[in-house]
Amino acid sequence: MDDQELQHAAAMEVARKCLETRFIGARYLFATGSILRGQGTSFSDIDLVVVFPKLERAWRESFILDGFPVEAFVHDSQTLAYYMEKDVEGGCPTMLSMVATGAIVGPSLKTALAIQTGARRALAEGPRPLAGPAYDTMRYLLSDLADDLRGDRPGDEIAAIAALLYPLLIDFILIGRGQWTGRGKWGPRLLRQFDAHLGAAITQAFAAATRGDSEALLGLADAELERHGGRYFDGYRMLAPLDARIQESAS
Repeated sequence: MDDQELQHAAAMEVARKCLETRFIGARYLFATGSILRGQGTSFSDIDLVVVFPKLERAWRESFILDGFPVEAFVHDSQTLAYYMEKDVEGGCPTMLSMVATGAIVGPSLKTALAIQTGARRALAEGPRPLAGPAYDTMRYLLSDLADDLRGDRPGDEIAAIAALLYPLLIDFILIGRGQWTGRGKWGPRLLRQFDAHLGAAITQAFAAATRGDSEALLGLADAELERHGGRYFDGYRMLAPLDARIQESAS
């Protein structure tokens, strides 16, 4: 076996060991991540979605086992379904992708396969169309950041604004075209996969903005906003949660 195959086998052994010794009582897990995709580096970790029959609440934890960093997302079937549904609503399929691509470990293979099939079906269907308050907020924030770039500002302020605008613009482009988006490295990666030319243009524009030249990035943001009716400010309204208050103490 070559180095990647050896690393893959070692990672799968760690996943099995986690189920047997750390998450006793769990029925199965999905093991995924760049190491198991054959794309790992010396800094890559193993991602585990661990499923118990029933939990009081879900949790996430990080640890090192046999030299491998491990990120574990611990659920029961109901909490897992909740977070996969949140992925569909938000257009960023973090949990869906881990379940859809994971190698299954554990005794409840039939149940795990059914959940994995559902996750793969949801991924194939794509995110929900942009609509409602979340869509309005995305348009508003992108318009606001673009307006901030129009002013005469020092280079460090332009770079800071660009750092906020760049991932939001990627989300807006991808979800607005019916594509999944992603956090961190996954945003630009998914944009390149969807449209290599547009991905390269945005990467170059962002790099220029970090050096204080915002013209290209602003042009791309304005062009994307025009696809959705133009910049959005007038009429925007967002309601706070009903429980967003501190009750006065009784005197």
